[in-house]
Amino acid sequence: MSPAPERLAVTIGGREFSVSNLDKVMYPVTGFSKAELIDYYAKIAPVMLPHLAGRPVTVKRFPNGVESQGFIEKNVPRHAPDWLRTAVLGRKTAGKDTNTYAIVDDLASLVWFANLAAIEFHTPMWRLTKDGRPEGPDLIVFDLDPGEGATIVECCQVAGILRNRLAADSIELLAKTSGSKGLQLYGRIASRGWAGDQINNYAHEVAMSVEEELPGLVVSRMTRALRTGKIFIDWSQNNPAKTTVTPYSLRALPKPSVSTPVTWQEVTGWAEGAALEGGRVIFSPTQVLERVASRGDLLAEVLG
Repeated sequence: MSPAPERLAVTIGGREFSVSNLDKVMYPVTGFSKAELIDYYAKIAPVMLPHLAGRPVTVKRFPNGVESQGFIEKNVPRHAPDWLRTAVLGRKTAGKDTNTYAIVDDLASLVWFANLAAIEFHTPMWRLTKDGRPEGPDLIVFDLDPGEGATIVECCQVAGILRNRLAADSIELLAKTSGSKGLQLYGRIASRGWAGDQINNYAHEVAMSVEEELPGLVVSRMTRALRTGKIFIDWSQNNPAKTTVTPYSLRALPKPSVSTPVTWQEVTGWAEGAALEGGRVIFSPTQVLERVASRGDLLAEVLG
């Protein structure tokens, strides 16, 4: 009989729970362990938590590491501690149940999820009120995804076009890497008072107008066969039912990489192909912590 997994009792902000299997390797290519996963999320928490606060969280968990089958989890696990903030969303109708989401507002909640091998955190473009009711969207997002044959270079070129396009409507966009191949642009739109369908329609119209202007570079339609050599502007993540990877979240790729806020100076340089390896921009957890220590949160302005 194999020995029981080693557990370590921790207390964070008065919350008591245990962490376990700290030596388990999450990223076999680099040997990045669960202890390092928890350590990263604990250290990045001061800048990540404000982006998580008040938003229902969907996580992607990989209990046996990124090379094994993971799963997406919307509902809070049954064994969750009673101090974890939750919100019941949706309407119970025929064939459809409500979901009980976690709201990760504090360090203890973030570390608790990291101990469950929650590698990725995804959140919507809206928050909940203190009594758990959904508010209107406070953010707009454009997810720039390079099709086969395109790279981050073209993503950055399109990002500059979108930046100028939304500036004409007095919306300032800020950028972050997806942590994988692409780039994501965020803008704060809380003062507009738009409903979810309004912001989704606006984003769709913007994406279609850029495609019409640059049909050889951009596609706004979902059909994957149309994306070869182009940048897909995914406007649909503004749908209230959808989520986008949260700033500073790790990604479940062969090597640990982070969805990282970047400057427009960096984006402009990459648009010209500066300092790129393999057509990607990848930041490791260590690099991200160093960037935050020297630059702070480059996405802080979207928080309001």
